Amino acid sequence: MFSTGDRVRWATVGDDGLPLVRYGFVGDTTPGHGIVGVMLDGEIGVDGVDLDQLQPVSVTTISLQLDGDDLLGDADLRCGLVRLWLAEAESAGLDLDEIQPFGDGWCDDRGRWTLAELRTAGERYLVRAIPGPDDPAVIHLHATPA
Repeated sequence: MFSTGDRVRWATVGDDGLPLVRYGFVGDTTPGHGIVGVMLDGEIGVDGVDLDQLQPVSVTTISLQLDGDDLLGDADLRCGLVRLWLAEAESAGLDLDEIQPFGDGWCDDRGRWTLAELRTAGERYLVRAIPGPDDPAVIHLHATPA
């Protein structure tokens, strides 16, 4: 359950039918109704959001889904993925202590790329890019505990 003031990530679908991620703070909760009041970044007021569409903001909940399998096949594009993840982490309001990119990364035997290591709150994480299980042309970019 969320408490007033918690930082949250809202994953939804925009009016255009495309995935949309917004960040904000819990403004109030309505126990038992499945709706949480969220003050979204850049907006005045509180929007009612379904509880099942919210996640607490953390290093591991920052995730991007990008179209284009060429993003992993080209070394220069792979390097840029780390900067995209960092921009999303900044939008989410994360305070990262240290980030160490691994150049153009390294690939394991399943086609997953490890692109950077980061540290925050005394913990280590790896930023990884993985082809989607249902559609390999969709790249999932996220951090996992090291």
